[in-house]
Amino acid sequence: DLGRVAELLPRYAIDGPRYTSYPTAPVWKETYGARDFRADLAHDEVEASDGLSLYVHIPFCDSLCHFCACNKVITRDHGRADAYLETIEREIDAVRSAVRVPRAATQVHWGGGTPTWLDPRQVERLFRALTDAFPVRDDAEISIEVDPRVTTKEHVDALAECGFNRISMGVQDFEPKVQEAVHRIQPADETGKLVESARKSGFESVNFDLIYGLPYQTPESFARTLDTVMELAPDRIALYSYAHVTWVAKQQRGFERKDLPAAETKLAIMLLAIRRFLDAGYLFIGLDHFAKPDDELATALRDRSLRRNFMGHTTQAGVDMIGFGPSAISELRGSYAQSQRELGDWENAVATTGVATMRGHRLSDDDKERRWVIGRIMCLGELRAQEFEQEFGRPFAGAYADELAALAPMQDDGLVMLASDGGIEVTPLGRLFVRNVAMEFDAYLPEQLRSGKRMFSKTV
Repeated sequence: DLGRVAELLPRYAIDGPRYTSYPTAPVWKETYGARDFRADLAHDEVEASDGLSLYVHIPFCDSLCHFCACNKVITRDHGRADAYLETIEREIDAVRSAVRVPRAATQVHWGGGTPTWLDPRQVERLFRALTDAFPVRDDAEISIEVDPRVTTKEHVDALAECGFNRISMGVQDFEPKVQEAVHRIQPADETGKLVESARKSGFESVNFDLIYGLPYQTPESFARTLDTVMELAPDRIALYSYAHVTWVAKQQRGFERKDLPAAETKLAIMLLAIRRFLDAGYLFIGLDHFAKPDDELATALRDRSLRRNFMGHTTQAGVDMIGFGPSAISELRGSYAQSQRELGDWENAVATTGVATMRGHRLSDDDKERRWVIGRIMCLGELRAQEFEQEFGRPFAGAYADELAALAPMQDDGLVMLASDGGIEVTPLGRLFVRNVAMEFDAYLPEQLRSGKRMFSKTV
């Protein structure tokens, strides 16, 4: 109901985290450094049979997409790849030496930047370095984010030879006027040829990233983009809200306010896309993810093993993640660690100490509880009080009485249903505002918002 959502939007479209972690990154401290990260890798309470998720950040792009707030280095000097590869190989070796229990990887993901900025030979070199240190299981999910404009048939062949089985393509919007405004000219047939090449090479899953709220978008123009998306039939779709975060991405200031769609137009585009995906048979996985019913994400949602980390929704419940490259984040059982953001700082730190930890956070018992609670809300759209009591040994309603009381207005608005034992169920309408529900359980957020510093994008 467009009218009902529009009525609620002014109250709930506020600044808030996406909860790819809890506590969120602004809470982490620079007092946590390389020595702490090494110690946590050495004492992590894991078994050799436990899975491991590996993330690699390749920061380079040939050109700047004006909507992008990712950590990237814009350069056409591909000679810079050699220094990057030498550094990340040193970092991989250092982390491998620090890990207490060697484990095989059950998940590998490369992001950026543009990972296929590397040429096919360099892709193979980096993959060998990573998997020599951390072998991958035969059934591992091995995925990569690519820019169709620079990804060649030779890239696809090299990726398939390495064992990549999921490929995520940045699409954003197929409308020429929008592409011109965001400095990303990407004809639909170019993307279509890459989809065909990936499927012929044996990729199990082809995923698209779309963004709504970009300059000059209208429901009519985005409907044309959706027509093309449906023809190409990706296995997963991420539908992201454009985040106007000019304090992070200064180039966004070029989007004059008159070019950005009004709030009601952006809302109409979002609801249009959701309806089209559902009508086409995709399942709404949560927040901004859609998948075909036989996709692993859909299975994880059904069996309640879905979780969320810095790569978005994932099937890898309870698995440590180790990140490599500038700005990469590691998530261990009891801590988070992030590497230096700037390429030069990362290179210097790795050369000096082997790892480039810039900041981190060790989780308290309260952090672990609230991470569990927020994870259930964000990933499953529900929280069962009996599961909380089994996990933490105390009744949920008593432990979080104040937070549950704060949800009463959301219950009145039809966003959640609250059970007498404190159980929470997010309604279909409430799933559009799920970040707001989770925010009530964030112990750090009130102080962050009082600080007046801009940290987060809009929740809707």
